[in-house]
Amino acid sequence: MNAMPPPSDMRRSIFEPPAAVYPPRKPRGPALRFVLNHPNVVIGATLLVLLVAIAIFAPLLTPVDPTAIAPAKRNRPPSAEYWFGTDQVGRDLYARVLYGTRISLLVGFSVAIIASVIGLAIGLFSGFLRFADAIVMRIMDGLMSIPPILLAIAMMAFSGASVRNVIVAIAVAEVPRVARLVRGVVLTLREQPYVDAAIASGTRTPMIIWRHILPNTMAPMTVQATYICASAMIVEAILSFIGAGTPPTIPSWGNIMAEGRAIWEVKPYIVLIPAVFLSVTVLAVNLLGDGLRDILDPRGAKGH
Repeated sequence: MNAMPPPSDMRRSIFEPPAAVYPPRKPRGPALRFVLNHPNVVIGATLLVLLVAIAIFAPLLTPVDPTAIAPAKRNRPPSAEYWFGTDQVGRDLYARVLYGTRISLLVGFSVAIIASVIGLAIGLFSGFLRFADAIVMRIMDGLMSIPPILLAIAMMAFSGASVRNVIVAIAVAEVPRVARLVRGVVLTLREQPYVDAAIASGTRTPMIIWRHILPNTMAPMTVQATYICASAMIVEAILSFIGAGTPPTIPSWGNIMAEGRAIWEVKPYIVLIPAVFLSVTVLAVNLLGDGLRDILDPRGAKGH
């Protein structure tokens, strides 16, 4: 006579579904895992790539000259012929907005690169060489005490309106922020045991900075560069809006909004459309910066 199975085994055999009902999960690929774990990077990078493509291929997306004046077609509402309408002198807003993407991205990327390179050099010099720290940082504090937009306006008043002068004016205002960030990182790194060991072994200061200090400052500086890029785009739009930025002959989102503010109550699309493009661009850069921060500094990421 066969022995009866224990009651626990009977309950498990009766109530537990067969293993075949739950097929094993397929392993996710690395690309899918990255998308699920870092959606901010994916969304921000996708939007930014799309905007860069618009800036590069603007002549292919519209055959219209963004500076062509047609008084007979002024203030046309959005339609099949004029997707974004026309402005007060008959220029096609669709073409002007597409070409304005070039100015915003050019200013944002250029300011981020220039401010990061100069700020990195100042921060490394000030943070690792104690005798220069007090002097250099007091100069940076003096520049930081002036609001960036006011400093940029003052510099533009002396240099004149041009895209190059706008880039220089905004970069000068952003350099102190990068310098202070890098200096703070360097002050922490120079107290690490591996730096002390390098000094004790007779390694020269430039080589210590190159091998041990510089690589560890790249992550925070990269994240900071994204925020500088977004800030530079906003400042450029403000300068152009008040007439102190790019010349009126060059289509930029700030210029388009400035030209449409007189009739925005009856023709709101002239101001609204470039404002939406500017907001989406800044949002894309900020999302990319937030995602890079979580990737490069997992300890500061949400949920950790």
